[in-house]
Amino acid sequence: MSLLAVHLNDAAISIHDADRVLYREPGFALLEDDGLTTGTEAFAQARLKPRRIHNHYWSELRTEPLPDRRFQHLSAADIVSRQLEQMWQRVSGDAVVVAVPAYMETASLGLFLGIAAELQIPVAGMVDAAVAATRREYQDAVPVHVDLGLHAAMLTRLSQAGQAQVDRTEVIGGCGMIALYDAWIRQIAEAFVQQSRFDPLHTAETEQMLQDRLKGWLIEASSGESVQMDIEYRGIGHSAEMESLELVATAAPVYHRIVSNLRALYRADETPALQLSDRAARMPGLADILTARVGGELFVQEPGATARGLLARCSDMRPGQSAVSLVRKLPWDQAPVAAGTDSAPRHRGQPTHVLFNNRAYAIAGEPLVLGSQVGGEARSIDLQQDMPGLSRQHCALQQENGQCIVRDYSRYGTFLNGHRIDGSAVLQVGDLVRLGTPGFELRLITTETDDGP
Repeated sequence: MSLLAVHLNDAAISIHDADRVLYREPGFALLEDDGLTTGTEAFAQARLKPRRIHNHYWSELRTEPLPDRRFQHLSAADIVSRQLEQMWQRVSGDAVVVAVPAYMETASLGLFLGIAAELQIPVAGMVDAAVAATRREYQDAVPVHVDLGLHAAMLTRLSQAGQAQVDRTEVIGGCGMIALYDAWIRQIAEAFVQQSRFDPLHTAETEQMLQDRLKGWLIEASSGESVQMDIEYRGIGHSAEMESLELVATAAPVYHRIVSNLRALYRADETPALQLSDRAARMPGLADILTARVGGELFVQEPGATARGLLARCSDMRPGQSAVSLVRKLPWDQAPVAAGTDSAPRHRGQPTHVLFNNRAYAIAGEPLVLGSQVGGEARSIDLQQDMPGLSRQHCALQQENGQCIVRDYSRYGTFLNGHRIDGSAVLQVGDLVRLGTPGFELRLITTETDDGP
């Protein structure tokens, strides 16, 4: 039986056989009065006809009519059906096994299976995409798989009890390729205005040129200190140059949200093994920021790693053998790798104090206990207020092994920069720790003496 692997990440819906990529198209649709176009052809019209472009249909797979009155005869399911039909017409295989991104919910998967059955696409199995991509054990470390879709970043923490298995997943909306591309296009357009007095956002045609060439400019930025950008409009050439670090700075709000969520996935005593998809690794500066802010060791996957992981470990799946459900664990099929032995420390400035109600409390020495009734503790911040979600001895801050750590002892949870920690976490200067609901907020700071910080 000829088995094909399908990866449903809407940044690039792809299908592979054992040797090559058979189909790779983004989750874009162009809705015209006389028809529907999907994939690369629609993406090439995205800036020219923005009001006729739809790109949420994979992440919001439903049967309800689209909100635009002109196209209420269509639903997201109709568009998914069209793209799947076009994909299946280009390939040859007996069955498919599907890698499912974290943003697809159970109801969406049921609808996808119904669409596939209607199109006579034999689905042999569905596997979580992060599990499919993880083919080896990371010894002495905890892996988190990092990938980007069109509208979200996806972080999947994996347990390693004899196999790769989903432990915890975070889907960060507004942190996908669309947000990054929009920010970079605005920044690049401003560079053209400043350096050549030409505004490429003035016309849809030149705005589309920016989008078409952005991928190449990002590759150049990832390998050099600056990027030379040129476009031609009506026979006149226009040029601009940007430092690569400017592109990184433009993406910083998105990157920092990813970092914030990622740090909350790790306990203080764990060593991170950050497994980046090739798509995430191509984003200028993202790998460096993750290494600096999260620490541990970075592992960049080759293009098509998720599909190859499916084909290598799911060859025994057959359509119709049983009801298709989402597989969230698979055995490894590659040799383990030692990770974390020489990993970088997880700190960006060592906090020395925590600031609460305009007073700084030193963290050095015995643990600093926080809660509503901590009177018996030698070092404590007694909040002494009736705050929902606050325990008597809620959490403690301490210096340990060269790091500043928060440990949660509560029933309600302790939140680091808005994200609930799992027992403990490493703290950095500028972090906000929240206790209770709506809660007390405490900021981590470092103080300076005449000898420096």
